[in-house]
Amino acid sequence: MSAPNRSESPTQHDAAGAPRAPSAAAAPPAAAASSAAAPASPPAASAGAGAGAGGATAAPFPADFLWGTATAAYQIEGAAAEDGRGPSVWDVFSNTPGKTFEGHTGNVACDHYHRYKEDFALLAELGVKSYRFSVSWTRVLPEGTGKVNPKGLDFYDRLVDELLRLGIVPMCTLFHWDFPQALQDRGGFLQRDVAEWFADYTTIVAKRLGDRVPWWVTQNEPQAFIGNALLDGNFAPGLKLPYREYLTAAHNQMRAHGKQVDALRAAARGAKVGYVLATQVQRPATEDPGDVEAAREAIFSVYDRHPWNNAWWIAPVLEGRYPESGLRLFGDDMPEFPESDFDEIKRPLDYLGLNMYSAGTWRRGKDGRPERVASPPGYPRATLDWLQVVPSTLYWGSRFFWERYKLPIGITEHGTATRDQVFLDGKVHDPQRIDLMHRYLLGLARAVKEGVPVLGYWAWSLLDNFEWAEGYKERFGLVYVDYQTQRRIPKDSFSWYRDVVATNGRSLLGPTAVAWDNVTG
Repeated sequence: MSAPNRSESPTQHDAAGAPRAPSAAAAPPAAAASSAAAPASPPAASAGAGAGAGGATAAPFPADFLWGTATAAYQIEGAAAEDGRGPSVWDVFSNTPGKTFEGHTGNVACDHYHRYKEDFALLAELGVKSYRFSVSWTRVLPEGTGKVNPKGLDFYDRLVDELLRLGIVPMCTLFHWDFPQALQDRGGFLQRDVAEWFADYTTIVAKRLGDRVPWWVTQNEPQAFIGNALLDGNFAPGLKLPYREYLTAAHNQMRAHGKQVDALRAAARGAKVGYVLATQVQRPATEDPGDVEAAREAIFSVYDRHPWNNAWWIAPVLEGRYPESGLRLFGDDMPEFPESDFDEIKRPLDYLGLNMYSAGTWRRGKDGRPERVASPPGYPRATLDWLQVVPSTLYWGSRFFWERYKLPIGITEHGTATRDQVFLDGKVHDPQRIDLMHRYLLGLARAVKEGVPVLGYWAWSLLDNFEWAEGYKERFGLVYVDYQTQRRIPKDSFSWYRDVVATNGRSLLGPTAVAWDNVTG
């Protein structure tokens, strides 16, 4: 938080952001507030989070709210060539010189494959109700199709059974980017057969785990494993396809999702099935209705020829069509495909998973069209440049998607990267992470109070881990990992989040020196 002028007493705010009477002297002068050019967050006084007139009186989240954490197989498991596991595109990519930060690989990662019981003991200490993990496709099917590796399925059997023994509800992500290299060699997402490859793999896993895993994710963040991987070339397999081929890959990816949904319905009766976006949240500059509608239009539009939008990746899945804004923009680059493909892609879902970290800001321009508002110089951000600190992100993201699609919302990832270290006292202090999560969760509490059905919140991540092309440079975990010794050290944020879970969010409430959505002073 910003420090007030020491000669003055700051205005006090409750957790909902409403100002309280200052305890002495005057509030900070207007000059200390955000620059007029800065995008405005929603008025703090409207951001109720369950606080009564005299303070925190009720939990701001429902009693069955799923507090959890999330991880992904390639980022934590290690054991890359053990017990019959085959290579994924990420194995090949990260072991290719120059592809990742300082040549880091996921060969060992957090060694979770051998240490999952130790890691799940930390989950139990944290007190979470749920854990989101992903399955390594090539641990189950080393060649992507064909012969099943029994040792791979046995590992996930043990993993799920240990979670259930601890009273933790599993959420299984079937695909979190680690596509089999053998299938990439056969054309990957450019082949229409990829939909059947996904379906067959999904059936195998669902038949094995479906009697114990209630929550499922078909695919995680297509913008990343299609756009960043096949168009921009920054992620495995590192291709820069012509635009028409990129759009073909995206189309087949969504066909694969639809086939996965059907496979889950057939093999895991009662499964709750969702699809997870790398959600590009757009928020209004103010709560003026014109700005709100501008942000709403932006969040469901394709406004540039890059992968980082929502509409291209969700409209076919839930509406059975491509968005007109994208069709106009892509023009002759659009591939040809049978109209009946939309019947495969659009399948009923039980919830929508939103991975949300930051937000853009929009207002209604003088010409009546949505207009992006630039952040002022020096606006706070995490160690990853794209991760600006925008506390209202979870509020606007969950609200806009609920209003459009009427599906329950799961916050399937949220967190931040910081450059953590072990301090002289032997502990890992991460106040920026605590403050960011606190603010964002107050925004989420506002959405819940306004009637958005939010199923749960899965913090990214339980452990520091292999952060894809960034290697081990960025640390997202609630638990610090010394990659040389594999020692785990719970950070300050671990204890803080444990209190949030134990109180169902009550610990978030109470007076603060600044409003929850004010990060610039």
